[in-house]
Amino acid sequence: QVQVVESGGGLVQAGDSLRLSCTASGTIFSINAMGWYRQAPGKERELVALISSGGSTNYADSAKGRFTISRNNAKNTVYLQMNSLNTEDTADYYCKVRVLNSYDYWGQGTQVTVSS
Repeated sequence: QVQVVESGGGLVQAGDSLRLSCTASGTIFSINAMGWYRQAPGKERELVALISSGGSTNYADSAKGRFTISRNNAKNTVYLQMNSLNTEDTADYYCKVRVLNSYDYWGQGTQVTVSS
């Protein structure tokens, strides 16, 4: 079994920063990629940032220039540094872990609320 746990969410004001963490544990042989997704009330879940095993990254347009995704492969951990937060960033943030054979595991999510 693979467990995925996020942390770091909270209530902040516009302009503040947060760093989210996600750690995968269990019987993991290899992780191909890890990413962050978010879902706001009444909206579909969307990709925020992705980092592959090779280190390549991909960001949503709304995240470029403000968010940075990084990883620690030895710890099976991915981070999302979020700067200059605005109210449109308010959502539940979910971590996705893609393992060998392209099987995905999801965390329970961590809530980010940005007030004006």
